[in-house]
Order: sequence, then C-alpha cells, then structure tokens
Amino acid sequence: MKKFYNLFYIFVIASICGYFIELIWTLVTKGVVINHSAVVIGPFNFAYGICAVILTVLLYKFKDDSYLKIFCLSFVGGSILEYIMSWGMELVLGFTAWDYSNRFLNINGRICFLFSLFWGALGILWIKILYPKIEEKLNKLDEKKSKTIAICLSIFLIFDIALTTIAVGRARKADMGIPPSSRYERFLDNTFNSKYLKNMFNNNWK
Repeated sequence: MKKFYNLFYIFVIASICGYFIELIWTLVTKGVVINHSAVVIGPFNFAYGICAVILTVLLYKFKDDSYLKIFCLSFVGGSILEYIMSWGMELVLGFTAWDYSNRFLNINGRICFLFSLFWGALGILWIKILYPKIEEKLNKLDEKKSKTIAICLSIFLIFDIALTTIAVGRARKADMGIPPSSRYERFLDNTFNSKYLKNMFNNNWK
C-alpha cells in the first residue's frame, strides 16, 4: 500500500513539475506564457504525471542496469505512451495539445524522433537520479498522514477533471452560439471559456 501512495505522489509531483517545465519551455522558445495544465484549476500536466508513473514501473527493476538499456527502454516506452495519450485526447476531447507534423521523423504528428530522444534521456535522469531521492523522502512520510493527504488530493483532482470536462462541453456550446441556461453556465462562460481553453491546450482548441 505504501508503494501505491508513493506512485500517487510521484504522479502529482511530476504533473506539477511538468506544468512548469512546459511553461518555461514555451516562454523561452516562443516568448509567450501558455497554461499547459490538463485541468482548469491548478498546475497539473497529467502527461508528465502519467509518464513518471509508467517510467517508474517500467524501469524500476532495471535501475541498476546500463544507461544504454535504460535509454532504449525509455525511448520506446515513452514514445508509445505519448502516442497513446495523443490518440486518447483526440478521441475524448476532439483535439490534442501537441502536433509534431512538421518535425523530422514523426508518426501521424503524435510522436517524433527528437522528443523520443528526450524520453530516452528523461528515463535515465528519472530512474538514476531523481526517483531514488524522491522515494527516500516519500518513505520518511508518516503513513497515516500520507494516506489522508492522498485521499484529499484524489477527491480534488476528480472534481477538477469533472469540471474541466463540463467546461469543455459548455465552451463548445458557447462557440455554437448557444446561450447559458443557468448561473453556473454563465460562470463557465466568464471563467473557463474558449479563450482560456485555447491557451490551456496550446492553441489547439477547436
């Protein structure tokens, strides 16, 4: 059970770190501030959280193996995961937050060689350096408090995901010219509207 809560915390930590990594990256490369959160409340980029958990599960038993082996496993595993996430996002929301169609050696714009290389390097960085330190800190947490915090965070994230799904649906209706039918929908139109979502989903909102 302790390992399960550790994985959950890794998911949350990586989601938050991923948000700021993307924020800094687009600020430096494009000169713009983009909200790369997967949900409308809070800095949570779930793609990084999911990948951190998958990389942990995939690489943990190979953590003492060669850098080359870990790189290859991360290269392949991260690429497959990124493809699945892109496909799933398009299936559920009708769009994806990234498009590599103009990049070298891409597959359907969902993955490309450059970012697959990043996955390989990230796997080494994660399992050799970052994860051991994070695991050490997590193992020192009081188990009862850790469980309570994890449950509270889970409830919040479930609410956040539900709110995001509702906001996406309402924004699409607003774009079609359908007026709000309640105070709640007016709140969504004023707060989590198409402009907000377009920035949040890296200008790929449709």
